[in-house]
Amino acid sequence: MTMRTLYHHTLLPTARKVRLALHEKRLDFTEVELDPWTPSDDLLALNPAGDLPVLVDENDVVVSDTHAICEYLEEVYPTPNLLGRTPKDRLEARRLAAWFDQKFSRDVTQHLAGEKLIRRLTMNAAPDSRALRAGRENIHTHLQYIAWLTERRSWLAGDDITYADLSAASHLSLIDYTGDVPWANHPLTKEWYVRIKSRFSFRCLLADTVPGIAPAPVYTDLDF
Repeated sequence: MTMRTLYHHTLLPTARKVRLALHEKRLDFTEVELDPWTPSDDLLALNPAGDLPVLVDENDVVVSDTHAICEYLEEVYPTPNLLGRTPKDRLEARRLAAWFDQKFSRDVTQHLAGEKLIRRLTMNAAPDSRALRAGRENIHTHLQYIAWLTERRSWLAGDDITYADLSAASHLSLIDYTGDVPWANHPLTKEWYVRIKSRFSFRCLLADTVPGIAPAPVYTDLDF
């Protein structure tokens, strides 16, 4: 039987989300890191689109696209449930996951992690100061939204942890790596992040490093 394998890159928040989901479901898997910016023949053979992540399950099913992978995991490995108990809960989890994977990504992740991590790693170039300024301004609205949600719910989408939390944490973890999350200004959001950062599933992310770019001291600190 083929070993379950996830092909990913640590700087892709959507790939980070899938890693968290696999660990939350206590599924054993092997990690293979590939370069998504210069797709190899190996990656193109798995996914002609050349995108990561790609999951190859034990039954040799190849699943690409983060959304498709998460939906597949819920159908094949439904326990624990990461989408919510009711149709309304699942709708909210999907809505919020899309919010972070799309809007937060455009507003914040691409400006901060994209400039300080990906641009440096792929081009060995200094970040664009205008992009950094935009990301640092935009992040406050999103952190306020997380705080608003957690004042009303146990987790972002409801009573249980879902892909909404995993999506948000995956993006924020990259910004946390660069030290650009203004935690002191958003204590309620920090409380939520402390809870998810302390989970067993998060250990894989805290062990990640980017060649030549050290994480901010807060990144691995569970009591920050």
